[in-house]
Amino acid sequence: MPRTWGFVLLAAVALVAASGWWASERGEQEPAVAEAPAVRPDAFESTGLPPEALATLQAIAKGGPFPYDRDGTVFQNREGLLPPQPRGYYREYTVETPRSGDRGARRIVTGGDPPEAYWYTDDHYRSFRRIEGAPP
Repeated sequence: MPRTWGFVLLAAVALVAASGWWASERGEQEPAVAEAPAVRPDAFESTGLPPEALATLQAIAKGGPFPYDRDGTVFQNREGLLPPQPRGYYREYTVETPRSGDRGARRIVTGGDPPEAYWYTDDHYRSFRRIEGAPP
């Protein structure tokens, strides 16, 4: 994983910790937030997925926010490359493509609600590969 991702994750953790400390110093209570399953960056270092896929997996685990209106919509599996499931089982999410003027071709498709299976495509649904170790 590039050092910049490690720095970004460390900075985010520090910011969250500092905001909790600041609220407790002023006697404020922190709002109750449901715990999202953690996405460990080290679990994806050897997968060959682009770093932007990790950001998308983290957004899925938290329930958003998502950068595109189509994120979280039903993926119909028209190509038939994923296992047959009832309509509504699959959902699609955009994986950012640097320097792309649109959504690009990269997606993560989840199966189940809550997601129990994850696939990645970088060629706009012409091929998929299962993401092992994604948060259940």
